[in-house]
Amino acid sequence: MATTEPLPGLIEDEGIATLVGQLVDDARGLASAEVALVKARIGERTSAYKNAAIYFVAAGVLALAALIALLVGLILSLATLIGPGLATAAVVLAVCAIAGVLAIIGKGRLAPGRPQ
Repeated sequence: MATTEPLPGLIEDEGIATLVGQLVDDARGLASAEVALVKARIGERTSAYKNAAIYFVAAGVLALAALIALLVGLILSLATLIGPGLATAAVVLAVCAIAGVLAIIGKGRLAPGRPQ
């Protein structure tokens, strides 16, 4: 009498195929979750840096306004001693000299280019 028992390897192969399929699905789900997590972290950091940058720009604008007011005050103070034209020229030349020195210092701090 012939029995119709399933082949032993066939049952194991179906179980392994199912497990491999589940593993692939789980790996895809994990990868999607990791990508979503990274996107959320980047969005959070970008928002924080954006807010900080707004405050830095506002501080820079106010500092520039204060520097301009200081220079105008210096010109007005010197105008009583040497006249308005010479006072303006003296302040502009002094500020340009300071800017030139700072630019030379900055250029000196740049690392020389290295051939690759």
